[in-house]
Amino acid sequence: MQAIILAAGMGRRLGEYTKDNTKCMVPVNGVPLIDRLMEQLAKQPLRRIIIVVGYKGKKLREYIDTKYSSNLEPGIEFAENPVYDKTNNIYSLALVKDKLQEDDTLLIESDLIFSDRLIPMIVDNPQPNLALVAKYESWMDGTMVTIDDEQNIVNFISKEAFDYAYADSYYKTVNIYKFSREFLQTKYVPFLDAYTKAVGLNEYYENVLRVISLLNNHDMKALPIGSEKWYEIDDKQDLDIAEAIFADEKDVLRKYYGRYGGFWRFPQMLDFCYLVNPYFPSQRLKDELRANFDTLLTEYPSGMKVNTLIASKCFGVSEHHIVPGNGAAELIKILMEESQGRVGLIRPTFEEYPNRYDKSLQVTFVPQNEDYRYTADDLMTFFDSKDIAQLMLINPDNPSGNFIVKDDVLRLAQWCEERNIRLVVDESFVDFSEGYATNSLLNDETLEAYPHMAVMKSISKSFGVPGLRLGILASADEELIARIKKEVSIWNLNSFAEFFMQIYNKHEKDYQRACAKFVAERADFEQQLKTIPFLRVMPSQANYFLCEVLPPYKASEIVVRMLKRHNILTRDCSLKPGLNPQRQYMRIAVRNHEDNTRLVEALKGNILLH
Repeated sequence: MQAIILAAGMGRRLGEYTKDNTKCMVPVNGVPLIDRLMEQLAKQPLRRIIIVVGYKGKKLREYIDTKYSSNLEPGIEFAENPVYDKTNNIYSLALVKDKLQEDDTLLIESDLIFSDRLIPMIVDNPQPNLALVAKYESWMDGTMVTIDDEQNIVNFISKEAFDYAYADSYYKTVNIYKFSREFLQTKYVPFLDAYTKAVGLNEYYENVLRVISLLNNHDMKALPIGSEKWYEIDDKQDLDIAEAIFADEKDVLRKYYGRYGGFWRFPQMLDFCYLVNPYFPSQRLKDELRANFDTLLTEYPSGMKVNTLIASKCFGVSEHHIVPGNGAAELIKILMEESQGRVGLIRPTFEEYPNRYDKSLQVTFVPQNEDYRYTADDLMTFFDSKDIAQLMLINPDNPSGNFIVKDDVLRLAQWCEERNIRLVVDESFVDFSEGYATNSLLNDETLEAYPHMAVMKSISKSFGVPGLRLGILASADEELIARIKKEVSIWNLNSFAEFFMQIYNKHEKDYQRACAKFVAERADFEQQLKTIPFLRVMPSQANYFLCEVLPPYKASEIVVRMLKRHNILTRDCSLKPGLNPQRQYMRIAVRNHEDNTRLVEALKGNILLH
């Protein structure tokens, strides 16, 4: 068997990364793509490796000759595509059509990064003509195939023929193929000659396979790769994602945590890190958004005046008391920049607030107990002797899940009123608490009774719509609200967020049912987590649990194993300010029952690994 590597392309979409190098020389986590591929091929019983070069071909040849020619058992040969800038990969393959017919062949494109298991998977399979394929996902581009129940490839779908209505039935070619010598001699090369003569050289070699598949001879089989990792690197974003997927253990968490979301680009990964409602929005609400997609995409959103009116209607708060934001993060930034004097904080907490304020002006309360529980009385006792102008309360708190009931929050609010202290209550997680229907502070009566209080709410969390980027701040301090409105841009909300607020009240009963379902699921998940012997699960009224990881286990060790072995992302909280630095902690989000059970089973698997 021989291997043919197509490496002639220019890789223009990679910009500066391919200014002086061909695409396969681009490093992923410090290792050039060609090095990974050559090392993977070196483990196979190959007679030779043929590399078709083009752009920066001389530099690539010199690199491979220097590094591999003397210490790689298969012989290395080169073919050159001198018109790489005017042709596509069909011409690169046509250049070696004579060599194609001399042996069974692995055909591999050089812009791939993939698991070490893929080459043995295709080589060891008894089928003579085989294409590795992966179930279609949103990041994939290029040639798709459809297959029948016997894994025969029945059609190759070009970019032009791609139909999103049938996307669930598509598989993406991984661009690793195995062909028998007989197939190459009797089918592929003759059709390659005819196709290039009829259509030209600025085409793709898959088009020849498509023509052959239309003859209904079932010459080509598909081999789905399942959950095996791979990525095709065409542009800078592809490179960034590939570096996260193939990061080694010491860097993998930094690569993922540093993205701050966007995990839909990793569709097979279960995200137990970011915090949303698993049971809302309802299908009916999503259908209504979808039905208005074209209009919302192509029309301008309203300005602040109209969006304030809609937010007022949606959340039942006076227009003069509420300001909508492009996520709570926008409002937090403005609020903290607007703040003056010393600010009281409770740690551990959501770090967006302290990160936005002068550290020298922060007064911090840390609960002195193992579960990081605290009450309104604890806060009043601690801050009574502190000269603070503002007190920040995340309720339920993040990551501890500590919750102060509404009556006690109002006692704290009254205490702050008497001392001219602004109380900021972030109730982004309050709808996950028991008694959620009456726990919110978002109503005019409450706000007007405590004008020194401001209430922040991230709509992303409890409403399950983080992609909309929507948050609100409410207060009877109308001067505060007016100042913040002046600081946000006139179009700070997109049309989808505006429309969500417009239609939400029609779906409010579905939301209440979703919250009730969540509270029941959280209770069940807590019991499941408590079966893991190396976790001490702390009580929570939010949509996550703070868990102490018990010796001899370490949080980073568990989190990395969960990601690398099970494709499940959790949060290592061990270095979070306010947590005991001598102990190890994880924060685990609550998802739906199926996902939660999968996580628990994966955690149980870690017991056997230690």
